Amino acid sequence: MRTLIQGATCVLPTGIVHTSVLIEDSKILDLAPPASAQVDQVVQADGMYLIPGVVDDQVHFREPGLTHKEDLHTASRACAKGGVTSFLEMPNTNPTTITCDRLAEKLQLAAGKSLVNYGFYIGATPSNVAELARAKRTPGIKIFIGSSTGDLLVDDQAALERIFAETSLPICAHCEDETTVRANRDAINGGSTFADHSRIRDERAAVIAVKRALDLAFRHNHRFHVLHVSTAAETELLRDHRGLITGEACPHHLLFNVDDYARLGSLVQMNPSIKTAADNVALWNALREGLLQVVATDHAPHTMEEKRQPYPKSPSGLPAVENSLALMLDSIHQGRCTLEQVVHWMCDAPARVWDMVGKGRIAPGYDADLVLVDLNLEQTIRNDEQETKCRWSPWDGVTLKGWPVRTWVLGQTVYDHGKIDDTIRGGEIQFDHDLGGYWKTA
Repeated sequence: MRTLIQGATCVLPTGIVHTSVLIEDSKILDLAPPASAQVDQVVQADGMYLIPGVVDDQVHFREPGLTHKEDLHTASRACAKGGVTSFLEMPNTNPTTITCDRLAEKLQLAAGKSLVNYGFYIGATPSNVAELARAKRTPGIKIFIGSSTGDLLVDDQAALERIFAETSLPICAHCEDETTVRANRDAINGGSTFADHSRIRDERAAVIAVKRALDLAFRHNHRFHVLHVSTAAETELLRDHRGLITGEACPHHLLFNVDDYARLGSLVQMNPSIKTAADNVALWNALREGLLQVVATDHAPHTMEEKRQPYPKSPSGLPAVENSLALMLDSIHQGRCTLEQVVHWMCDAPARVWDMVGKGRIAPGYDADLVLVDLNLEQTIRNDEQETKCRWSPWDGVTLKGWPVRTWVLGQTVYDHGKIDDTIRGGEIQFDHDLGGYWKTA
């Protein structure tokens, strides 16, 4: 099957070019093919922009064990609608993904349910180094250095040393110092307001944990990715990357701050917590300067009933995959970034960080994971129109300019102007860790 996407303005690795893209089956066959090229279908895309599919490298899709909040099928529908063609999912499900067997079980689940491409991290515990060392079919290892419970919390220094020393997969981590968080919580008797959440999970907790992780990465010469950076101080630590360190920002840390608790309450309660307006500015600056390379969502849905509980019973987390690209496209109109930067942060860079084969770029030989974008389309986010199972968004009622209108996964149209094709299935993402990561992949 050959499909020609004609008339679009395409965001290529070399720049923005008005050209046609020829897809054959699941791959991009050619750019600007000759007029004599045989095609089975022509998609006329005049006035639109064609970008690579978004790669979201940090999501919590809740399956298995917590599927009243979300599952792989509902979450992947939200991805398709939002232009996210590939996701990497975290290990804190029930049971946790801490063995190769559980990793294989998750991959099998996704094969039958996910409309988009999928990959899963393996989670570190204080005692599963042997499993981490032999794991394949995964982007890397996730460590919770704070903000977790049970066997996924790894706060012991000896255990962290072993993980960094005895494994070879890239490592990412949630960096909040558990000792600092507990001390802050005790100092205000556990906290009683949503704003207290940012006092408990403060800048100091984040900085201490990031410094600790960077020390481990540098001493063991181990690739390391700092998830959901939330403070200006952390971004300064990432100037010294030594070809090993990458970092990311999330839309909620870019666009919300502590002033929003009064309006949104638990809907913006996150781990790490939202910070100040000055931190918003610093995170945008860090992305533009290259201190942070990736924008990802940390999509972490809870039911509205759960979120409506008073603090501190209210859980941390919010859904974002179906609105993240639109939020960033709208930011282009706000003067915060360019389309090329959005594509780099959301498509190309995460594919390079995690050694994904054939993802993140519009180029011959790459997978035909593509998104057609209307930069002038204005739409309002509505809770009752959300595809995520929890059916709410902290951006409910917000009108954004710039939306994905058609999404291809491996050459198949999975979303087209409001309609989702539930028969499409994505593929397991392939990783080649010999590529060497962001700093070594051209």
